[in-house]
This record gives sequence, C-alpha cells and structure tokens, in this order.
Amino acid sequence: MKRVLIAEDEAAIREFVVINLKRGGYEVVEAEDGAAALALYDALGGDIDVAVLDVMMPNMDGLEACERLRARNSNIGIIMLTAKAQETDKITGLMRGADDYITKPFSPMELVARVDAIYRRVQMSTGAKSTMVEVIELGEFKLNLRSRTLTKNGRYIELTQVEFQMMECFFLHPGDALSRTEILNKVWGSEYFGEEKIVDVNIRRLRMKVEDTPSAPQHLITIWGVGYKWIV
Repeated sequence: MKRVLIAEDEAAIREFVVINLKRGGYEVVEAEDGAAALALYDALGGDIDVAVLDVMMPNMDGLEACERLRARNSNIGIIMLTAKAQETDKITGLMRGADDYITKPFSPMELVARVDAIYRRVQMSTGAKSTMVEVIELGEFKLNLRSRTLTKNGRYIELTQVEFQMMECFFLHPGDALSRTEILNKVWGSEYFGEEKIVDVNIRRLRMKVEDTPSAPQHLITIWGVGYKWIV
C-alpha cells in the first residue's frame, strides 16, 4: 500500500493534490493543519510513506510538523509546499528534516513525479537492499549497506534516507570530486524537477552530523567550481 499524508489548510489546493496523487496510484489521507497531520500519523501507527506538508498552516505550521514527523521516523519521505516568496522557508524546511520542496503553483505531473521519487527512496531504505551484506569502512566511519546505517567510531549517526543515499554516493566514490548535477542525478534521479541548491542544503545538514567542526569540515569537502568530495 502506497500511502501519502497531505497537510494543507486551503481546501482547494488539498483537493487538487489528493485527486492527482490518487490518480498516481496512492492512497491519500488528509489533514487541514500540522497538528491534525501528527494526530493522523499517530492514529495510523506511523503507516505513512510520504508526507506532503504546506509551510503556512494554522495551529502548527508545516516546519514544526516536519521536525516532529522526522523525530518520529527517520525514513518517512517529507515534501514541503512553499510559495515563491518563501525562499528562506525552503532552506529551513530542508534543515529541519524535509527531503524536498515544491513551489506553488505546481503541475500535477511535477507533484506526482516528486512524490514518486521520494517513495522509491523510502522503499529502498526499508528493504530493497536487504540482501546486501557489504560494509564500507573509511577511517572512523562505517557505512552498512544492508542495515543502511552509518557509525563514527562505533557511534550511530541517525540519517534520513536522502542523507544515507548521499553518504552512499560519497563512500562508493571516495576521493572523487562529484558535481552537484552528479549528486542530484544519483540521489534525486535524472528526472528531478527541482533546483541544485537542494544538494548544498543537504551537504550542510550532513556536515552537522558527521563533522567534528561543521564550519571547518575535514571529510565532506567543497571543491570550488565543481561540487563536493569525501576524503578520509
């Protein structure tokens, strides 16, 4: 069962999203604000694959709902709905645990494609690689491709499924300079509709988790004019 939670206080937009996701083959549950979305998530026992959250909602906004959902489940896919003027909200949402954002107005094709991409990553993180036994060890870090976990000096580092895929990309190509486009294609897919800046925001988020001093990274290095690389 492919289940999506949509939280949007504007009924017309919520109905538009629900109709198109149902056409895309998803079961959709809907809430009119962040608080209702969390209550619905809990009532369903966390059986939600992807959550689509509007940023501006009453009672509890989408940013807070995003953070609380991420605290409940590191694997759930989260997409934020933002207005064009809410540029800072896009970055804030990603830093607080969202995987992607869609800017209003958006087309039905874009909406379903973005949800499809997130859903595929969720499925990959919950079992598509369960038969793999490979562990990649680079210095003090161990990336387990079977359990999809990362440890540093034996300490578990909690990652979202997007963050894990980015680490997998770097660990499979240690020392290689990877462009933003390469990372975007490997993690978000070649048909991704969004902007490359989503890579930069997720790099910042990863550095906060893996680096001793995120402002002076020793492993996840910026290659100016190219992109990023992982060094041991």
